[in-house]
Amino acid sequence: MSVLAVNRLLRGLLHDRDFRAAMKADPAKAMTGLDLTDAERKAILDGDVVTLYKMGVNSFLMGYLPRFEISGMSVPLYNERIRTAEWQPGAH
Repeated sequence: MSVLAVNRLLRGLLHDRDFRAAMKADPAKAMTGLDLTDAERKAILDGDVVTLYKMGVNSFLMGYLPRFEISGMSVPLYNERIRTAEWQPGAH
């Protein structure tokens, strides 16, 4: 698993306007060449924040997905989905 690569991608949404624009326009193409597993790519493309959370992706950084409306994610949709994730002690 390359959770670090997912976290870097999410940070890139905040700090790199060109990357953010590419992710909004065509996320699959924007992720080409990044060190992501197929499962991570699918979860990002599907806006599956519960799966990303369970993989160990930083929950704060995941908030950039709805902030910038990546993969059709909105704040209400993000909140609805993330609330279904079961909290675990020591979780991120």
